[in-house]
Amino acid sequence: MSLTSFGASSAKAKELQRHEIHAKGDQYVFIGMAATQKAIISWGVGKRNAESTMDFLHDLRGRVIGQPEISTDGFHPYRVAIRDAFGPDASHGVIVKTYSVTQLVKEAQGRYSPAAVVAVSRDVVSGDADQYVSTSDVERQNLSLRMASRRFTRLTNGFSKKLDNHVAAVALYVAHYNLCRTHEALRTTPAKALGLADKAWTIAQLVDAALSVAPRCRWRPRQIGAESSR
Repeated sequence: MSLTSFGASSAKAKELQRHEIHAKGDQYVFIGMAATQKAIISWGVGKRNAESTMDFLHDLRGRVIGQPEISTDGFHPYRVAIRDAFGPDASHGVIVKTYSVTQLVKEAQGRYSPAAVVAVSRDVVSGDADQYVSTSDVERQNLSLRMASRRFTRLTNGFSKKLDNHVAAVALYVAHYNLCRTHEALRTTPAKALGLADKAWTIAQLVDAALSVAPRCRWRPRQIGAESSR
């Protein structure tokens, strides 16, 4: 299982008031992905801090059975949150990539281009010393989300202006990815690979399922790490 988080900005941090910090500014999407079935098991939107990371890992803990092998990047709060949610014997490996910064440019085209990876290090934090450590699947998932949602496109005005709408867009993407989209490697949907569905859903079925529960409960944004979501 691989974990990652990547961000999108809706307002400059220096323009925010203290009471707006949770709802505005940089927001990160946390994704927990099953490497074999390619399914998104857990996700959340929040600040890239210890509080949001802890909420995300405890949600993930409630959705998996046993002790999966977990791979993350070098974001330090993952270590504390995984130990708290999965226990001290959790299988946790960290992969850290070092990028080249020798060609810094001011132009946007160059500034937002991916830097070259010059070194990769892997470290087993806990669990089996021979566990497989890789975040390649979830890094590819980040690209899929960026390509599927205009809200994540860099250097455009398509970014989310309201957090609730941003969270709803991510929720729609996750549902479509798991239930409707046929994965090229699996030749089926991730939900079917997990045994949660007997066939790929159509868009109409996804919309019907969403509308069937809407009248019975008030929708709340799936934001993590903020007091307003508790």
